Amino acid sequence: MSNIVKSDMKINHLGRDIFGVSYMPNKMDKCPVVIFSHGYNGTNDDFKMNSEFLASNGIGAFCFDFCGGSVKSKSDLETTEMTIFTEKEDLCAVIHYLRDWKNVDSDNIFLFGGSQGGLVTALAADENIEKIKGMLLLYPALGIAENWNGKFPTLDSIPDTYELWGMTLGRNFFESLHGYSIFEHIGKFNKQVLIFHGDQDEIVPLEYGEKAANLYPHARIEVLAGEGHGFSESGNKIVSQMTYEFVKANA
Repeated sequence: MSNIVKSDMKINHLGRDIFGVSYMPNKMDKCPVVIFSHGYNGTNDDFKMNSEFLASNGIGAFCFDFCGGSVKSKSDLETTEMTIFTEKEDLCAVIHYLRDWKNVDSDNIFLFGGSQGGLVTALAADENIEKIKGMLLLYPALGIAENWNGKFPTLDSIPDTYELWGMTLGRNFFESLHGYSIFEHIGKFNKQVLIFHGDQDEIVPLEYGEKAANLYPHARIEVLAGEGHGFSESGNKIVSQMTYEFVKANA
């Protein structure tokens, strides 16, 4: 893939380093860029295929590890230090960082978030409306606060640590969500939004994707039949192609 320039880098903010990987077209022109945010216990590698596809077709991509966002993260922080809001800080820092790149068209920066990264992306987009051209959400986990507040309804019921799917979370993760209503903090983003969701998702029910699609003024949802939480190879190819078309249509 000689038409792609791939680079590893670190972004420092708030005293911590974010590890990221850029995938840029091998040309001097400024180009649109899609910032990919991984889900719970994921890494930048989760969107490697999507990024290579975009870069080989003239659109830049940037993938990164949330600080404390995975047991395999190359960024700082322990998983017990991560919260939804530290992840939002990380994404906002990446947005700020990329806007200054000489080969990035700062008027055409797009956000793409999967699962928990979709929730974080939605929160960050509402705070950066003027800086973001469009947003794509992949089975966004918009029920996270509701689910955890149901499990730990009082501050006294929150444990110091809690293990979920091979990763240990700290008390701050749940405490920071206590009494927090996600749908009161998203939906103001008034640019184009595209949501991907599978009709067989058992982790994030389709109703959350549908609720988000109705919340934003310019959103549509693409429901993929037979897909669950984590798409098949064919499903991911559809997402990559539609991401490319979304950027081309809105840049």
